Amino acid sequence: MNNKALIAMSGGVDSSVAALLMQKQGCDCVGVTMKLFENEDIGLSVMDSKCCSLDDILDAKKVCESMGMEHFTLNYGARFRTEVIDRFINAYVNGMTPNPCIDCNRYLKFGELFAKAQEIGCNFVVTGHYARVKYDAAKDRYLLLKAVNSDKDQSYVLYSLNQEQLAHAKFPLGELSKPQVRAIAEKHGFVTAHKHDSQDICFIREGTTYADFIEQRLGRKFPPGNFVDTQGNILGRHKGIIHYTIGQRKGLGLALPQPMYVQQIDTAKNQVILSTNEELFSTSVTATDINLIDCERIEKARRVKARIRYHHQEQWATVTQPDANTLHIEFDEPQRAITRGQAVVMYDGDVVVGGGRII
Repeated sequence: MNNKALIAMSGGVDSSVAALLMQKQGCDCVGVTMKLFENEDIGLSVMDSKCCSLDDILDAKKVCESMGMEHFTLNYGARFRTEVIDRFINAYVNGMTPNPCIDCNRYLKFGELFAKAQEIGCNFVVTGHYARVKYDAAKDRYLLLKAVNSDKDQSYVLYSLNQEQLAHAKFPLGELSKPQVRAIAEKHGFVTAHKHDSQDICFIREGTTYADFIEQRLGRKFPPGNFVDTQGNILGRHKGIIHYTIGQRKGLGLALPQPMYVQQIDTAKNQVILSTNEELFSTSVTATDINLIDCERIEKARRVKARIRYHHQEQWATVTQPDANTLHIEFDEPQRAITRGQAVVMYDGDVVVGGGRII
């Protein structure tokens, strides 16, 4: 069996330990760092530290050298702009709130890197994600499972992986905790052992709002418009629709007799619709651009637990599939601030059933 593995090396502690664990399993490992953007492209100076920085690349290279592994840096900047940054901007412009990490996994880590692995004869793509994969012989399908350590579980952002990708994906950290991972890195003297975890969106610099980033990229300001209530009464003026997301209360700049929250963004009318907190709750979700993992199709109503955003606690729901690319999910209890553009991901215990993009 081909035991050659391509390790996605970010220059952080997780991918460093993932590489070590695969090597200990007897795999012939090759480290690859993806250069996704130049600092200048996102308004950073050359010296600023950010994902894909020179320091990250050098750290990944040092870890590989310490293990006798080859290391390569590949430039995927153009693809990243198209599939991640442009999708992110387009979603906000159209009143949605995207999760760019999902697109990065789908199109870059398990799209471009998967193709590169095949090109250079690697049987596996390995990342430092906290998740698990196993083969279910009865179903004849590869399953994606939550990490053993629920605090670090990243299965939500991996729901888009298809059967071929899962068959060749390895997540060696799926049964470890973060302290265990750092301890392993420290024991082996990795320069990444105490490196801080990356936070927020990698291509937006600290101190820059999403709206500022979008306006800088597009070279234009978004026009102000009206805040209205659910009956259409004007409550005040907003500073451009890209400054707001569903459920938001802070930063509205309004003095109202009761707390009001963003319920909807109407791009056609350039309006931001506000409501009370109680009016933010809903039981129904429709999703498109779906991917099912533990089954080919949902043939009849099925009980699942579902999450409507990354840090959302799973809630009981019933899912149906009216057509090939649509899911309808009805929660048992109303959920707050269901947001277009986010992913809804369904679980059966630890197993990811599948998911899709909320519309």
